[in-house]
Amino acid sequence: MMEHVFVVTGASRGIGAATAALAADAGYRVVRASRSAEESVGDRGWDAKCDVSSWDSVQELMSRVESRWGRIDVVFANAGVSVDTSFVSDAGAKPSEWTDMVVTNVCGPAFTARAAMPALMRSGGHLVLTGSAAGRGVRPGNLYSATKWAITGLAQAIRAEAVGTGVRVTVVQPGLVDTDAIPASRAADPKLAPEDVGRAVLYAVSQPSTVDVNEILIRPTGQAAHR
Repeated sequence: MMEHVFVVTGASRGIGAATAALAADAGYRVVRASRSAEESVGDRGWDAKCDVSSWDSVQELMSRVESRWGRIDVVFANAGVSVDTSFVSDAGAKPSEWTDMVVTNVCGPAFTARAAMPALMRSGGHLVLTGSAAGRGVRPGNLYSATKWAITGLAQAIRAEAVGTGVRVTVVQPGLVDTDAIPASRAADPKLAPEDVGRAVLYAVSQPSTVDVNEILIRPTGQAAHR
């Protein structure tokens, strides 16, 4: 029997790196994909260069993984970026700088899902997407929040189309996580560790094949619902 394969995008740091490490500990062969990766393939771990904003790059990654390791069982579409925005003032990034965030955060998971689904249907696998608690409520002037609203809708659309294929779809929606993307204004707020989110991902994918965990909302103790 072939060993199960777990692909993580945005795996160079934060949630992606933590989840990849936990998946390896759980016995998976792990593909750690990121824009900055230096290509390196071992028996159980693979650092793979991939830009999720490029359909060709994502499609090539999934093809290479299935060709080399014979299957793909879990894909964690985690890669994302954040910039501060405002629709009424010059605060934050200029509108010309917003495009990369929108393409990475919305097209990236969509491209990842489309590229991975054929392999996941063959294995009866699991697609996990990183959403955000910020995608469940109004955040004034926050385009990042809107991209995470999109991920909730994307997960639901994929799940609806995947009915009957055996593929499970989960969106994980973390609150504030202790990464280098935290704005200075929230430095003192309660935070999750990246490993906290990784454990939520492993919980979802470890359920019996008859159980589809649709959504996981996870916040640090003490975080207000509107933050």
